[in-house]
Amino acid sequence: SGYIGMTVATYSNVLTTIACEPPSPDQPGDLNAGLRVAFKSGSVMALSVVSSALIGIAILYISFEDEDKDADHRREIWEQISAFAFGGSSVALFARVGGGIYTKAADVGADLVGKVEEDLPEDSPENPATIADNVGDNVGDVAG
Repeated sequence: SGYIGMTVATYSNVLTTIACEPPSPDQPGDLNAGLRVAFKSGSVMALSVVSSALIGIAILYISFEDEDKDADHRREIWEQISAFAFGGSSVALFARVGGGIYTKAADVGADLVGKVEEDLPEDSPENPATIADNVGDNVGDVAG
């Protein structure tokens, strides 16, 4: 689901930018169209993550279930599935924190090189560290 999320986020960023572009340079852009694209893209990402989690839970339940066992065995199955859900939440938390750390480090590096040493504006295409900064922003947005 991480690969799907990053792919959808990258494409949706491009599509949102295109949707917000004005029809001509002297007219304002359409913010409403951009928000609609962004909302639909977020819905796709959320449904893909939830569906992959449900598939994982279903696979666990089917693999552990045995019709011949008693109620204690079924309770044990649900405890194992709860542990699976707790582990998934922990991984999401650590991915969010890791994405935030990467984003902050890339942002500080881009600012130090661009603004302090080379006197470039923020997010200037002349600063190669801007790529790492944008990747970190994308990771931070998708991981959480």
